Amino acid sequence: MPGPIQSIERAAAILRLLERGSGRLALGEIAAALGLAKGTVHGILRTLQDVGFVEQEQAGGRYQLPAGGPRARASRMDPNLLRARAMNWSDSLAARSGEAVRIGVESKGAVLVVHHVFRPDDTAQTSDFGATLPLHATAWGKVLLAWDNDLSTAALSATLTALTSRTVVKPAALTRMLADVRSQGWAIDVGEFMPGEASLAAPLRLPGGSVVGAIGVSGPADRLCANNLRPRQDLLVSVVEASRSVSRDLAVER
Repeated sequence: MPGPIQSIERAAAILRLLERGSGRLALGEIAAALGLAKGTVHGILRTLQDVGFVEQEQAGGRYQLPAGGPRARASRMDPNLLRARAMNWSDSLAARSGEAVRIGVESKGAVLVVHHVFRPDDTAQTSDFGATLPLHATAWGKVLLAWDNDLSTAALSATLTALTSRTVVKPAALTRMLADVRSQGWAIDVGEFMPGEASLAAPLRLPGGSVVGAIGVSGPADRLCANNLRPRQDLLVSVVEASRSVSRDLAVER
């Protein structure tokens, strides 16, 4: 049986140290407390920062746990920063797909649209920026539910609203659907939110894998889907490629 991994043990020791006392410590203080070289501690702290488990003060440079604890910060990021990182890729996805593109994050038990690119044609369209969408009945919401245990537990224990005849509201069925989303890496809704409409989305991830949002397209189901309610393969490839591109940009130091 393999032994413990030293770097993980040291990272855990740093997090436990930051939980005590004032919770704000300088690099030298952490290194001295753990009997480690400053260079070793600095490398671990930088990694913990990248995945959202540690923050560094602007003034003074001391390290601390994020408000709400490591998990809260690791699964959230500034929507404005997310929008900025995703803007060019969203425009490109709209141009390639010919469909409207939205980026959504979880907010108060719903999907909050933080960016909306209009469908690239001459039809009249209304901005959905700032609008909210249901978690259980849209592709963006299913992505967010699939990779957040607390969020999915809350949704599965609530009374879900049937928005159309196709909306999945039974906990067992939704549980199976979310397992499929995790397995395939993307989500689709066909007529579950609005009759005749479909949406297709994939996750946006921080370094380390935490899902902080979803990017996807929406439009008439007969335009987005092939046979058997499956998404068109070219559209699926475009959405997944866009999600990976945005996720790579999110790896840039925040």
